Amino acid sequence: MTTLHPYIAGMGSALPGEPVTNAALGAALGIDEEWVDIFVGTRTRHFAWDLATGDVHHTLADLCAEAAGEAVDAAGLDAADIEFLVLATATPDALLPTTATEVADRLGLNYLPVYQLQSGCSGAVQGVDLARSLIAGGSRAGLVIGGDTTHRHLDAGREARRLPGDELVNYVLFGDGAGAAVLTAEPLGEAVAVRGVLNHFTGLGRPAGQRVDWYGRGDDPGRPMISEDYKAIEDNVPTMAAEILWELLDRLGWREGDVDFLLPPQLSGRMTERITERLGLAAREISCVADTGNTGNALPFLQLEKLLPELAPGQRALAIAVESSKWIKSGLGLQKTGEGAS
Repeated sequence: MTTLHPYIAGMGSALPGEPVTNAALGAALGIDEEWVDIFVGTRTRHFAWDLATGDVHHTLADLCAEAAGEAVDAAGLDAADIEFLVLATATPDALLPTTATEVADRLGLNYLPVYQLQSGCSGAVQGVDLARSLIAGGSRAGLVIGGDTTHRHLDAGREARRLPGDELVNYVLFGDGAGAAVLTAEPLGEAVAVRGVLNHFTGLGRPAGQRVDWYGRGDDPGRPMISEDYKAIEDNVPTMAAEILWELLDRLGWREGDVDFLLPPQLSGRMTERITERLGLAAREISCVADTGNTGNALPFLQLEKLLPELAPGQRALAIAVESSKWIKSGLGLQKTGEGAS
């Protein structure tokens, strides 16, 4: 029997290696540690590759399988209970086979639908949106995973301080990681109901705010693999976050005072501060980007994992994510079931 709203039953996460401080990052890349503190506001991040040599010690599949396994255990389920898998990433290990199928293989899953979404910061919400449809169609439990790694796009051998600003910013913004959620048709485990989902492309006719390339042997090696229009992001993301907030509240029939927790967009520590101030909610903020760096598709799941121990029955949370690649608005309305919930 399916329900109108799916439930988050368990969460898991994976962050590779020890945290890399701004001092260590600055020394390795030849950039000013204080500039990172002031401009970005991120204290630490994790890399799936060695900062000195560039050697990769964790693949995306490694991180996603670890996070997914934790989520299944946290939900009190077995692999045999999982009926679909959705993985969102901007940085798959290979074009084919998909990282999603590699993760399913590692988890011992077979004879089930496996989807990979090519996405940025909105991917976690897109994955939940797809999972909601699958559960409405009769599935009882499934995995939604988000993760990204940076080793293909950040070169440890380059002298970062000589890079143009739209490339340099990525060396200090991003980190590696994965997060996962088990969604169920019935209120199992954590029993957090997904009351509403917002997932809108809004980039018609607008230049992209971020570009991430994938190159082959015949491509131009002189083009940057990743670049940001950080000024456009600074100008647009806070406004879009406010629009998402009001669209979600209207869709859910909630008032501002009904929201107990806010999970704001996590581009960087400084940007998150600006956005939270702009939104002006009295709700308690749940953020992690200052400690993890921008881990792309993993970030909403890392926030959700941090939220769950704090969320009491009946309490409500809003999660907001903005993807600047081609301007996607996304968000979730969540409520812990149990006494006081309605």
